[in-house]
Amino acid sequence: MPKGSPERTSARKEEIVKACERLYQTMSFREINLKEIGKVTSFTRTSIYNYFQTKEEIFLELLKREYELWIEELQQIIEGNETLSKKDFAGQIAKSLEHREQLLKIMSMNMYDMEENSRLENLVDFKKAYGKSMKIMLRCMSKFFPDMELKEQQDFIYEFFPFIYGIYPYTRVTEKQKEAMEQAGVNYVYQSIYEITFQCLMQLLPDKK
Repeated sequence: MPKGSPERTSARKEEIVKACERLYQTMSFREINLKEIGKVTSFTRTSIYNYFQTKEEIFLELLKREYELWIEELQQIIEGNETLSKKDFAGQIAKSLEHREQLLKIMSMNMYDMEENSRLENLVDFKKAYGKSMKIMLRCMSKFFPDMELKEQQDFIYEFFPFIYGIYPYTRVTEKQKEAMEQAGVNYVYQSIYEITFQCLMQLLPDKK
């Protein structure tokens, strides 16, 4: 890491992450590399190595920020509601994930590569945000479903969070994939992020007493 103020370092890292985010809107994970990222920043590819050693570390940082934004929205759900029915809670959580399409896209497609090709300290930093998202969801359970026992809350977490990884591929299907499904004779109903998340939550959540 180059010498400099924490503010300067943070600003440089922010510029790199935002550049990667812009490229990801029109390019695939495979197509993006440090050279491409360097083209849309104010410094060279070599300088990027002072802050991130691999493109996976950059994506991991972007994913961490997406989790932090989701955490903020979950916090707003907790603070903005005294009680919520099962249906209303499912709707608000589904809407919060609908707002985080980039979160769903990154985690569903390249999670293994990002974790495998990032330094331990970067991975630990990301896992803290991931862990915090699980903890705040447990807080949601405790507040809006107070009759759930701790074991039931934990079971919900370990059923819902793995499900999240599959939302994007099931809701963002290319024309080629659709054509393949049709030719294969697979009758598949395409759903939105909101719809598929809401239906899952309505099945996983207990009926309120």
